[in-house]
This record gives sequence, C-alpha cells and structure tokens, in this order.
Amino acid sequence: MAAFGTVFTPDMMLAEFANNQWSEPALVPVNSISLHPGAHVLHYASTCFEGLKAFRHADGSVHIFRMDRNIARLQQSSALLALPAFDGAMLRQMILDIVKRYAADVPNPPGSMYIRPTHIGTEPSIGKAAAPSLNSMLYVLLSPVGDYFAGGARPLRLLLEDNARCAPHMGMVKSGGNYASALQPIMKARAAVQADQVLFCPNGDVQETGAANFLLIDGNEIITKALDASFLHGITRDSILTLARDRGMKVSERELTVDELLERAVKPGAEAALSGTAAVLTPVGTLIHNGQEYAVGGGQTGNTTASLRQALNDIQWGKAADPHGWLTKVC
Repeated sequence: MAAFGTVFTPDMMLAEFANNQWSEPALVPVNSISLHPGAHVLHYASTCFEGLKAFRHADGSVHIFRMDRNIARLQQSSALLALPAFDGAMLRQMILDIVKRYAADVPNPPGSMYIRPTHIGTEPSIGKAAAPSLNSMLYVLLSPVGDYFAGGARPLRLLLEDNARCAPHMGMVKSGGNYASALQPIMKARAAVQADQVLFCPNGDVQETGAANFLLIDGNEIITKALDASFLHGITRDSILTLARDRGMKVSERELTVDELLERAVKPGAEAALSGTAAVLTPVGTLIHNGQEYAVGGGQTGNTTASLRQALNDIQWGKAADPHGWLTKVC
C-alpha cells in the first residue's frame, strides 16, 4: 500500500488572487500549477495549509469533519502571514465541490479522504523580504488515505527538548516553515534515542510535538497547555477535550512544566497522548529526558486514550450521534 498522503486525485479546486480580486474557483488538473521562480512563497515562506478529512458512513453517504473550524483557522493563518484575505464561503464551496466530485473514492473506515486546502503567496518579487505578497493561490488537494498506523497505533517514544518548535509568535499559524524548523531536532532524536517525536518544552514549558498537540491524562483529569500564540490550536485537540467534558472529565488547560509532567506521568494509571488529524489520538508510552527514560502508565496504551479515540472515530464514521454538529454531509 502507498505511504500515507502520497496518492492524490487527478483534479483539484483552485482560485487565484490578482489585481485585488479573486478569480472564480475552477476545477484543474492536479499537476497544472505554474510558479515563477521568484514567487514570494519560494523565498519568504508565505504559505499555510489545513488538514481535514471526509468519511464514508455505512449507508454510503460522505461527511466532512469540522470543516468550518478548519476554514476559520486557515483564514487566521492567512491573516497572520499577511496573505490576501478570502471569503470562507468560497473555500467551503471549493471543498464541497471537489469532495463531491470524488465521493466515490472516499475509502471505507478506517480509511478516509484527506483534504488539504493550501494558500500560498505567488507574487514574483525577490525584493519583498519585508513586504507581503499581493498575489496568491488557494487550492484544495485530495488524498485518499488508509489508517495512519497500519496494524494499530503503538505507544510512542518522545524526547523532551528545551527548545521551541518555532518562533513563539508563529506557533498558532499552520505554516510549512514551522514543520521545517522542527525537522532537524526530530531526525536527531530518532538517531540518538530512537524517539518517534520531539516534545518541545522551551524553558521547561510543555508545549507540543513537531506535528501534534500533547495531552496528559491523570485519572479523571486531562491536562494540556492553555491556548496562546506559541503553539497550534488543534481542532482534534478541541474535539477530544469536548468529548472528555461530555463524560464529566476535568479538563485543565494550563501551564504544565516538565517537572510536573515527569512526576505525574509515572504514576500508576497515568496516560499521555498526541492529538492530530492524521493520527487522531495516539498513545505515548515513553518520555525521554536528560538521558533517562520514563514509562508512562507502564508504557502501554491507556484505557482513556483508547476510549476517547474510539468515541471520536465513531462520530466521524457515523457509528455514534453527532451532538455537536461536527459533520457536514456532502452526498
């Protein structure tokens, strides 16, 4: 089977901003983009994107999960990168149109159709290092995917690092540059201690990994960093916390230090997990800090992690009620 995210549908939706106006969105071949080598995005990283999914239900219908939240976050990222503003209704229709066109290609559970709206600055100017791109391109890619973890999600190993994932004021922007800045630390952690990911903890403040939010589960309490500009405001994170509150769990969004994390994570029954669109809710089994390994909850997948993951999947797959109105029916 092809690697996750490497297969694409033949067409995508695309709109362009030039002369202070957006073009009419159009269906175009996925390989049709042409960029000037001086395009702003290629030199000054004026790029942001989203990741969301469409799911097939047992009756054959197709539903997109939390589309409006992803659109709003892309608008926020675009504004913070000084990219041209776009109407959320335009992108919403672009997503609906392309997903409906390829509805027959949406896999059955546990697969899904991964949706990647992307906004990039296209103005051909290498003299605008300190100025925004006046032109841009907004497009929507589709990628039919299987389960992110073939054979099931195993508990991950995380290396705690006393550095930030990205510039503190850019953390809430879903931009390619933030992922690029995390890549070298992750590669070094894999080589040095066989870690799966790095948990970035600047000045002892537990934040996020290179591609997911972090949650500590201690009994009936979930602890995760309070929202600020330094890290990504995950939509899966928000969904999991909402489901936890529905169950009567205590959700503490606050500062979490490395010292407190290591003290609580080794307690019997403690759990830790990463949340994200691709991995949903993935267990963490080992924390590595200053050359020492700490087993979280005995290093196994915790019951609460597994239960919350299943609860979210059941809503996405139409196996449970959708009390919060998270699903948008496409067809």
